[in-house]
Parts: sequence; structure tokens; C-alpha cells
Amino acid sequence: MLAVLVAALGYFVDIYDLILFSVVGRKSLASLGVAPGEIEARFAALLDWQMLGMLVGGIVWGVLGDRRGRLSVLFGSIVMYSLANVANGLVSSLDQYAALRFIAGVGLAGELGAGITLVSELMSKTGRGWGTTIIAGVGVTGAIAAALIDRAGVEWRHAYFIGGGMGLALLLLRIGVRESGMFESVKGTAGVSRGNFLKLFTSPDRATRYLCVILSGVPVWYLIGILVARAPKIAKDMGLAEVVTPGTAVMMAYIGLAIGDLASGVASQLLGSRRKAIGLFLTLSAISTAVYFGVAGKSLTALYASCLFVGIGGGYWAVFVTTASEQFGTNLRSTVTTTAPNFVRGSLVLVSYAFAKLEPSLGPWKAAAAVGVVCLAVAFGALIPLKESFGRDLDFVER
Repeated sequence: MLAVLVAALGYFVDIYDLILFSVVGRKSLASLGVAPGEIEARFAALLDWQMLGMLVGGIVWGVLGDRRGRLSVLFGSIVMYSLANVANGLVSSLDQYAALRFIAGVGLAGELGAGITLVSELMSKTGRGWGTTIIAGVGVTGAIAAALIDRAGVEWRHAYFIGGGMGLALLLLRIGVRESGMFESVKGTAGVSRGNFLKLFTSPDRATRYLCVILSGVPVWYLIGILVARAPKIAKDMGLAEVVTPGTAVMMAYIGLAIGDLASGVASQLLGSRRKAIGLFLTLSAISTAVYFGVAGKSLTALYASCLFVGIGGGYWAVFVTTASEQFGTNLRSTVTTTAPNFVRGSLVLVSYAFAKLEPSLGPWKAAAAVGVVCLAVAFGALIPLKESFGRDLDFVER
């Protein structure tokens, strides 16, 4: 199906850009003349601007998807982050860089939610999980591409141009994609409120569903944002003398994520249950976290292998986003499917804050372990009241 192909390739470019900044950001700041002692602080500030853009974009694109259509978001988001990518390769000051990371973040926030929503509504109720699995499985390999581009020695400006070019090329494929029939039907129904974000909180049932969906995904970004992104600091604290290459740790983790996303999607289809698949991979996340802390300080090879395992454990993103899409009616589906993953990404700010507060007293690895226990416990707890959505007929509205 063309919609699956387009959404998968769009998410590939989305993840490529999202990870590219983490890979080349420090190099680009050095190239722009930032003093070595200020690079980490400037990098963190730019990352915050990107994250703020994604939080804003998640709401904006989600609402637009329910009001104007899924296709309008697919086209609009790809144009925005592709042009922002090209412009990122042309920056000459930190102010420009910050503004463009914010704009890129806004654009990046819309791609996955719109693609999953569209595919979920176009495919059969028992087969849509295969489509969303392909989207996420292909998409996360964009991170591997970003790491390989950096390892190949491609200049950082050119790396941004590559991402922008891939995104703009995708627009040609999108011409043949049709709009969701469910959306068109609801669009023509009088008295149905579409894309009302506040409506998610006017009913205890809706608010609980929404919150539980978000919390069930938090461990994914704990694993990537703490265990993998901070692997050099944690491994050193555990006694590893060898130098950890951040790009290699990220690449290994995203190879794991690609494997995990495919495996979790298949598991949810074979088990006939999204909840069981998420529970299975939350358990795997807990095991992989324990293995990480058991071997990260022993050797560089063991650390990279544990990052791969951590990625596999956290590879239930496809099932998570599909579950978000299936939990809500057509008039709020895009809003939820687009905002939920971006709020999960945004949760990394709180997780990082907790890590930073605990680190001075506990040290890096113990602080990371303590935060991980809380994230996993919260996710397991959120899964309990979540309704099973496998095979659910999505042709309904929230009234």
C-alpha cells in the first residue's frame, strides 16, 4: 500500500533529522566558533529549542489532522522540516540555529502521528498492525543512516542538505496517497467536534486513557535519552577505561530499536493483543536495563552490545503509537496519535531533570538506575487500566 510506503519513508527522514542533530550538533557548534568549554551548554540549549518545537508541533499538527485531514499534515510537516533541514546547513549564528531547530522540531512532530493515523484508518482492523509495524521499523533506521553519514566523514552542513533533499523528494510519492474515508465521513457529520485538544480532559475516562497511553511509552526515551545518550558518563563512572564513541552507542541502540519495533509489531499481531505486546517489551526493557548496568563497566564491546539489547527492549514504539491511535474516536484520533509520542519525547526533560538532581549524591550510574526503576514502574502501572484495542473497529467518534 502506497500510504504505508510513504509514511515509512517519511518517518525515516523524520528520525534521520531528529538524530542527526545529536550526532553532528557538537561539531557544528565548534565550526561556528563556540568555545570548547561552552559547547555542551549551547548544545543542550539547542536541543531544548528542538524539543519545545516538537511539543508545540505535536498539538498543532494533531489538531490540524483532525480538522483539515491526515494528508494535509503529511504534506505540511514534511515541507516544514525538509526546508528547515536545508536551512540548518546554512546557519551562521547561534540565534539562527536555535530558531531553525525550533522550526525543525515543529515540523518533525507531525510526521509519525499523521502517518499512523492514516494507515490505521485505511487498513483492515486486524491487519493495520502490520502496516504500522513497517512504518516504525523502517523509520527508526533513519537514525542508523544519520550515524553512518557522520562516520563516513560527511561535512555537517552537507548532512543537513541530504536530509532536506530526501524529504522534498518524498513529496512526489505523496501525490497518489488518498485521504482517510473515516475522516471524510466525520468531516461531513454535523455536530461532531473535531480536533478539540481540551476535550481530552473533559471526561475522566478520556483523560485516563490519554494519560495511560503517554506513561506507557516513557521508558523508551529513558533508555535512549539516559542509558544510551549518557553512556560515556555512566560507563566511566562504572570503571570503564576505554573511550565511548557516542555515535556508535546511538547506532547500536537504533539497530536494536529497528529489530524491536518489527518484533513487537509481529508479537502484537500473533498474540492478538497490544497490551500483551507492550507488557512483554516492558519486561524486556527491565531485563535489558539490568544487563546494561551489569556489563557497561566491563568492556567497550560489552557496553555497545548492551546498547543494542536496550534498543531491542525499547522497540515497542510501533505498538505504542498504534495503541494511541486505536484508543480514541476519529474526531480526536489524529490529535492523540500526534501529541502522545511527542509528549513521551518531552518526558525526557523531566527524566533528565531527575537524573541531574540525583547524580551529585548518587553518582551517574546509580542515579540512572534509580530513575529507570521509577520510569518502568510507572509504565507497568499505566498499562493495567489501558483497554485492549487490537481488532477494534475505528469507525466511531468521541462525543
